[in-house]
Amino acid sequence: MSEDFKLDATIRNDAGKGASRRLRRLAAQVPAVIYGGKKDPQSISVSHNELMKHLVHEAFYSHIINLNVDGKTENVILKDLQRHPSKPVVLHADFLRIDKTTKVHTHVPIHFINEAVSIGVKTQGGKVVHNLTQLDIVCLPHNLPEFIEVDLMDVEVGQILHISDLKLPNGVSSADLLKGDDHNLAVVTVQKPKGGADTEEEA
Repeated sequence: MSEDFKLDATIRNDAGKGASRRLRRLAAQVPAVIYGGKKDPQSISVSHNELMKHLVHEAFYSHIINLNVDGKTENVILKDLQRHPSKPVVLHADFLRIDKTTKVHTHVPIHFINEAVSIGVKTQGGKVVHNLTQLDIVCLPHNLPEFIEVDLMDVEVGQILHISDLKLPNGVSSADLLKGDDHNLAVVTVQKPKGGADTEEEA
């Protein structure tokens, strides 16, 4: 896991849509909330510019954030983000408090490697189809991975990789598999090429 991220925040006492709009427009701040743990939810605001700088880093979405709230540090992870539908603007953010001794349920991106040189693509002319681009996981905060890597080198045409086929880091579990085998979702497959070998054999 890489270094924790740091972000400054200010306690927000005003509530409502009008107050949130003024905060975004006049102060360039993003209304947000911290929840979870043994404390009550706390309304806060964070700098829009600072938040946007962090959001360009993929790891920010799954790593521990040291949130400095008026001089007091909270360990949190980014749980939800509301963006403007057409502008590069963040409208609201949700942060979940974490305890470093308590497992968290979050999601991390999936990185697919060796797609172009996989057997199914390079040799058999297939096409890679991503069924999932992120994975729901459960782990202790210090085990949070930046991403889950899936190597497609030996995947052939028609083959499907499910969650159970993934090699997860030590201490990391799939939230879906914890629900049962019927939640063993397809992650990626290599589809047969159109007009491929099967069609030629039938002809």
